[in-house]
Amino acid sequence: MATFLYRIGRWAFRRRRLVGGLWLSVLVLAIAAAGLAPEGKEEDLSMPGTESQKAFDLLDERFPQSNAQGAEARLVFRAPDGQRVTARENKATVEDTLGSLDGGDQVASATDPYEAGAVSEDGTIAYSTITYTVGAVDLTEKTKSALEDAASRARDAGLTVEIGGSALDSEEEPGGTTEIVGVAVAAVVLVLALGSLAAAGLSLLTAFVGVAIAFGLVSALAVPLGLTSTVAILALMLGLAVGIDYALFITSRFRDERAQGREPEEAAGRAVGTAGSAVVFAGATVFIALIGLGVVGIPELTKMGMGGAGAVALAVLVALTLVPALFGFFGNGVSPARAKPRAWGRILARAARKAEGAPRKGAGNCVISHDEPAGDRRPLAANPAKRMGTRWARFVLRRPAAVLLVAGLGLGAVALPALSLELGLPGDESKSVETTQRRAYDLLSEGFGPGFNGPLTVVVDMSASSGSGDSRATTDLVARTVRGVDGVASVGDPVLSRTKDTAVLTAVPRTAPNSGETKDLVHAIRGAVSGVEADTGVGILVTGTTAMNIDISEAMSDALIPYLTVVIGLAVLLLMVVFRSLLVPVKAALGFLLSVGAAFGVLVAVFQWGWAADLLGIEQTGPVMSLMPILIIGIVFGLAMDYEVFLLTRMRETYVHGASPGEAIVSGFRHSGRVVAAAAIIMISVFAGFIGMSSPTIQTMGVGLAAAVAFDAFVVRMAIVPAVLALLGHRAWWLPPILNRVLPNVDIEGEKLSTRVPAAATVPDAAPPRLPVGRHRQ
Repeated sequence: MATFLYRIGRWAFRRRRLVGGLWLSVLVLAIAAAGLAPEGKEEDLSMPGTESQKAFDLLDERFPQSNAQGAEARLVFRAPDGQRVTARENKATVEDTLGSLDGGDQVASATDPYEAGAVSEDGTIAYSTITYTVGAVDLTEKTKSALEDAASRARDAGLTVEIGGSALDSEEEPGGTTEIVGVAVAAVVLVLALGSLAAAGLSLLTAFVGVAIAFGLVSALAVPLGLTSTVAILALMLGLAVGIDYALFITSRFRDERAQGREPEEAAGRAVGTAGSAVVFAGATVFIALIGLGVVGIPELTKMGMGGAGAVALAVLVALTLVPALFGFFGNGVSPARAKPRAWGRILARAARKAEGAPRKGAGNCVISHDEPAGDRRPLAANPAKRMGTRWARFVLRRPAAVLLVAGLGLGAVALPALSLELGLPGDESKSVETTQRRAYDLLSEGFGPGFNGPLTVVVDMSASSGSGDSRATTDLVARTVRGVDGVASVGDPVLSRTKDTAVLTAVPRTAPNSGETKDLVHAIRGAVSGVEADTGVGILVTGTTAMNIDISEAMSDALIPYLTVVIGLAVLLLMVVFRSLLVPVKAALGFLLSVGAAFGVLVAVFQWGWAADLLGIEQTGPVMSLMPILIIGIVFGLAMDYEVFLLTRMRETYVHGASPGEAIVSGFRHSGRVVAAAAIIMISVFAGFIGMSSPTIQTMGVGLAAAVAFDAFVVRMAIVPAVLALLGHRAWWLPPILNRVLPNVDIEGEKLSTRVPAAATVPDAAPPRLPVGRHRQ
């Protein structure tokens, strides 16, 4: 792999105008396609195969005139203090308001609260249910405006009016202030890590190109593939994070190669051949994990995996081709042939020599290692980042057991809240109190009880019944059975289809939609009606938004362990191939589990318990979004392997050349520690930048991914990994002979480059002449 990528890197450097032109053309085409494509729509979350989804499908078939999953709005009216909503003037205002909506283009019906009995016992609150002929995603702006205008007229008349339901649901738009702050932090970290504005700008430029293409393609394919705004935001989030990181990895290696005196083209080839191999492997793991989300069976999760995987694949292609091409355009601006220590580097060097009693000049203060060419004999103190990585590695080598114990116990403590993880789907109760949907939810809870916001729909299918059967008697039996279940507040009268073969009943729980009691109630109702099914031969299904959320959450919980098993198994196999070791992959997998467990602990503490919720702008606590655990596992798996590969390839490269296990650890941190740390900070900044969005899904994703990356990079890879390697010694790199013969050798650290590709001459005593920007020796 290394040799193949080496050739790609050199080719892209030589043909930089062609490569740049091709990527520019793709960018323009993607943007044009997005601009010409119709706007994508949000889709309802569904789970084929579940009882609730089967019921929705049956309702669509038996009640074609009413869209079972169509949009619905609830106009909630509250009388002024001391008045009743049933008073003559207030009643007239409510009726006029509803009359303005009747007969609208997409309005199917609007109930009269006074005829339907939709008035609270104290007479202060009433509501009307407006149903639409289309789903929420297909409502026009004209229809939404008519609903809001009607509410405004009632408010002008003195009533408090709020709008609940799905009619006003809107897509989340990317591009807020917090995302810009995240990118700004990433830019600062790049400048500090690379020490060059040109190098930092190159990494950001290539990441933006990949993200723009991915975002354009998602927008262009939104309608044909049914991609939602969440898919686009995930593609943006992942594309930015991995795009910047992959460019940083290759740029950093290019600068190292140039510092050793290699020609620009040769340095570009070697950077892509070595660091590019790690990029390919890391990108492949993220891609596989995201595509694997399709096995869960939730269409929305499958689409999110497809969008994120596509963005990652584009980031890899950009890093392998456009990045080396830009090395040719930027010339020595990215990395001078022999970078001189900056002023602050010289100050630190003098301070270090004075503190350690080292001589001021000469090779006595140089770090000369068998794995570093002679041309890289710069004082270690002149590079504070490398010095810090070296000192940390030596600290861990002196106290591996203590470091392992502290880091392991610390992550274990953070992961403890994960034992209380509850899964659910956010509804109006999770929205900001500033929104009309949340205020409508609170008014309905106050007037009719908390369970009123999550009614259950019981569908009775009598078409398969073998008896002559009285449909009315059957539905009455079902109604009595449901009313007898503890926790049911009320059961409405049944509604029969035209053919009298299907009936629908509405059951209102006593508890809130996302409570554990409501979950138990759904199972209790399903258990109670099973006896009626056996006695009468009818089919009875329990559905509704609340039941659907419960079914999806349970399906996700059931799929979590199998999916985690597959991901861990894949991690062990791939790392075994990469590092030719048995224990290194096992250690990496256990470390991944620790970081994911700690991230789940943070999610529970923030979103369920409310710790630091105000600081993060989270106004309502509740169950964790049910899609998040599997989604976070899939994404973090690839990112964890990203850092593992980039850090350990240098260690193995040094070890196979004869260094001791301890020297290999130090070499890995000297060369790669600062890059991994910078990449992690960049990724954390990008993910954290999405926490400020109003969507609970995106907020949960931002917190979970930022926490997981922080734990994995700075605790697992920087502390636990070197501590375990130090304790294992030579055993860490042992591979059974039979596996050594069977497993393919992918040469991810570029061993074959030293034999198949002639090394460039290094110049230890004098810097080579500077070349004009964009030029290289022939």
